[in-house]
Amino acid sequence: MRERDFLEPVFIDAFDLDDAWFQCLNAILNKGHVYTITRGSYQDQKRLEFDFVNVRVKNPSHQIIPIIPEGMSIPAPTDMDYIQGYLNYLLTGAKTATEDYTYGERLVEPKARIKENVNGKEMIKEIPLDCNQIEEVIKMYREKGFGTNQATMEIGMPSDLKLDDPPCLRIIDTRVRYGKLHFILYFRSWDLWGGFPSNLGGLQLVKQYMAEEIGVGDGEIIAVSKGLHLYNYSWELAKMRTNKTNLSIR
Repeated sequence: MRERDFLEPVFIDAFDLDDAWFQCLNAILNKGHVYTITRGSYQDQKRLEFDFVNVRVKNPSHQIIPIIPEGMSIPAPTDMDYIQGYLNYLLTGAKTATEDYTYGERLVEPKARIKENVNGKEMIKEIPLDCNQIEEVIKMYREKGFGTNQATMEIGMPSDLKLDDPPCLRIIDTRVRYGKLHFILYFRSWDLWGGFPSNLGGLQLVKQYMAEEIGVGDGEIIAVSKGLHLYNYSWELAKMRTNKTNLSIR
């Protein structure tokens, strides 16, 4: 891996989600930057990461899960059962007592969390914001038409900076154009091996649901990230999948 003076943006133009995953694996092995994580998940481990990537998927419904060729001893990064479960996660606000948030909560039952002192003990109070973003976007397009740039669903909040594990997905922007609903996504950080196929698979199912409710066709996904990466435990798997087993990563 060579040293650089400037960021190196990468553009992936993919047919479906399987193609997008394979192209990203292939590109990151050639263009990724290796560094040691100083804060966050897998602290002190090495990560291979794009400087910035824009992934366009023209037909995301065609092949939602990655295809592992027969004869490759590689575990599939996800499957449709998992993605169907992930869809339920995205469409409900349910979370466990140990979770600060879920994507589903932020989408359909967002809450502001504030600290309160109760009898000398610090407590977290959650204030419902009364905004199901998925249903509001559907309503906006149905009632006001498609000539708007306001139909944006937000995952991130300013207070996330104080969390140990802030959301990776920050924005789900939407557009209806040429008779179809399109998603434009931003991930601040994104695991390419396991997270990418599961996240996009689940979000594709959300998009299909919303398109049907709005009464339009199912369109493209465009995802951008300055943090799409491979953890070092998956480097060899990525090299096997892309037939780059002789490639050295330092």
